[in-house]
Amino acid sequence: MGAMRSLIATVVVVTAAWLGGLAAAAAQPDAAQSQKVLSNWYTLMLALVRHTPTYSPPVASRSFAYVGVTVFEIVASGSGDLTSLAGQLHGLKAVPQREAGKTYDDAMALEAALAFAAENFFGNTGPTGQRAMAALKAKLSADVMAGLSPDIASRSQAYGQAVAAHILAWSRSDGGAVITNLGFPTQYQLIAGPAHWVPTNLIALQQTPLLPDWGKNRTFVLPTNTTCSLPPPPAYSEDKTSEFYKQALEIVEMKRNLTPDQRTIARVWADDAMLSTTPPGHWISIVLQIFERDKTSLETRAEILARLGVGLADAFIGCWQTKYQYDLVRPISYIRRVFDPAWDPALSTPPFPEYPSGHSTQSGVAATVLTKLLGDHFAFEDATYLKEGLKPRAYASFWAAADEAAVSRLYGGIHFRAAIERGLDQGRCIGAFVNALRTRR
Repeated sequence: MGAMRSLIATVVVVTAAWLGGLAAAAAQPDAAQSQKVLSNWYTLMLALVRHTPTYSPPVASRSFAYVGVTVFEIVASGSGDLTSLAGQLHGLKAVPQREAGKTYDDAMALEAALAFAAENFFGNTGPTGQRAMAALKAKLSADVMAGLSPDIASRSQAYGQAVAAHILAWSRSDGGAVITNLGFPTQYQLIAGPAHWVPTNLIALQQTPLLPDWGKNRTFVLPTNTTCSLPPPPAYSEDKTSEFYKQALEIVEMKRNLTPDQRTIARVWADDAMLSTTPPGHWISIVLQIFERDKTSLETRAEILARLGVGLADAFIGCWQTKYQYDLVRPISYIRRVFDPAWDPALSTPPFPEYPSGHSTQSGVAATVLTKLLGDHFAFEDATYLKEGLKPRAYASFWAAADEAAVSRLYGGIHFRAAIERGLDQGRCIGAFVNALRTRR
């Protein structure tokens, strides 16, 4: 019931914010209306991620990628500066275009497209989520339509739905469209030997690892899912002089000596599934905050949401490919075997192999992409979890945030240092391919 009340509260806040600005919006240019539509739908989607059981981090990253591309293609089709991603993203064919000589309203097209996308990508959310989507769709559609001629409204609405349907059809062939059993295979053969992953809790569902085939999904920009793979982790060993043992010992000592700030960092970046926006949602939340602070233009918002979205999605495909290539044991399993059978990490260990750190890979991508778009020394604050009692944190750059997100997993006791550092390297590699996309004419 608490989760349901939270989602309802989110919808109330979103709708109230829209109503509060409605009078002013009526006199604002189309771009301001479009920005409000984006903000409202993305705010709701971040809430839906928390309340839709299948939305583990990889699944969330996939949806944000397709939604971001949908937004970009609609804005690009009416822009003299942006150019389509069709032919650049794997499998994306020419997107429906606006009819020459006809007038379209961006806000109406975006509202129709985002409502369509949300209904389809979050179609398995519960009754409260369904009501939230229906309420927001009805409210925004009516508000955006006010003042538009019927022909422009209907033409724009049809166009937005056509683009969203085109992107949805493209998404269905990527390998990640259907999630069964919350992503946990009903049959899975664990790899024998102490170096390999074993279940880290007693939850019946999690006795097999999450989404073991996710790394086989079609990528967005990476040439192949192994393009940015990594060298092997340090060789498994229980010898006290080995690198593997030393990295485990570092985690044990870190847990023993955690400072209050390190504990806070671990909590801020925990991003647990079903309890948060998830790691990709956290980075989406950060850019949404930047948009509001800086009054970012519609075209730049669309460009950032598309690039960041496909980058985060490829981060989870590349990371998952590497995770299951090496199938490395988690620190909790090794430490309980070698050091202390009663040891627990500061954070709950996710149910999949250790190497590399998904937080590191996706944060490395985010920092690489956002630095390219917004600059090397772009300062910002992150208040994503303010309502959960976590104070906003200030960062001097995107890399400062990415490095903190990565090391948070060491503080939390759920990753060895090699997984953290090499995950960032993997993110840099993937981010470079995203940065090579052409989004401007």
